[in-house]
Amino acid sequence: MQIRKAFQNAVQRLNEADIPQSELEVSLLLSHALKMKRTTVLLAGERDLNGAQLEKFEKNVARRLAREPLAYITGEKEFWSLSFMVTSDVLIPRPETEFLLEKTLEVIKNSGLTHAQTVKVLDLGTGSGVLAIVLAQELVTAKVTALDYSFNALKVARYNAKKHQVAEKINFINCNWFDGILPRAEFDIVISNPPYIAEEVFLKPFGRTTGSLQPEVGQFEPRLALDGGERGIREISRIAVAVRKVLKPCALFFMEIGEDQHEEVVDIFQRTAAFDSIEIFNDYAGLPRVFQARKKAVSSLGK
Repeated sequence: MQIRKAFQNAVQRLNEADIPQSELEVSLLLSHALKMKRTTVLLAGERDLNGAQLEKFEKNVARRLAREPLAYITGEKEFWSLSFMVTSDVLIPRPETEFLLEKTLEVIKNSGLTHAQTVKVLDLGTGSGVLAIVLAQELVTAKVTALDYSFNALKVARYNAKKHQVAEKINFINCNWFDGILPRAEFDIVISNPPYIAEEVFLKPFGRTTGSLQPEVGQFEPRLALDGGERGIREISRIAVAVRKVLKPCALFFMEIGEDQHEEVVDIFQRTAAFDSIEIFNDYAGLPRVFQARKKAVSSLGK
């Protein structure tokens, strides 16, 4: 079968299944099956797929029609203009997390920390390692600690760190939040993209009601990395209690949050009495997305 015909046929099937960006997705599936760059595939429309290539392509189209995310099928996802390996053990990196990283780097560079001899960074729930790895690349003097409860997720993160040549700058630890590190004030920056989806959302039929999850998320991505308990703040509340113990005075904490959580999250952190300079940054869609707090210079609760 010609590439052009296979492409057109698959696009039609994805359109019938109401899968958006069908042409882009099919071109990426073809690129994966042919082990060619996407632009090369699009220019090779008259070329025939051999039997093995067609079989692989059709199998992967079927997986996509079953709503398995494209990134899990191809095994990679672009983030910060870099290619990262992803598996079903980790969340697929999203633009919202790029925004978290963008604001974090902006604040860090304006704070003067980039001139410090060593910047100690803690990434809570590292997943595929995208935050830890990019921070290790962007901050020349960074020494990064990356934690995750999932051992399989850490395997993915370690692979990505080696791929991007920053493995020597990152210490990966398999633990539940702060259990694997000492509760002492040693970090300049703590960053996290914690589970913040409300558990009640998982009770709704996938993709069928307002506020429900798309099947790609609810059926395929790891619930451990998504489910934030009642109202989505269970893990955020745990972090608020413990994070002050590992931050240096005047150190900064950054966290991705749900678009409807900003008021409650601010209240949670204000009640600890350990933070000042609390801010919420809206993403490019105008939605509250990144929470920032600074540990007070002097705080009996933060010692």
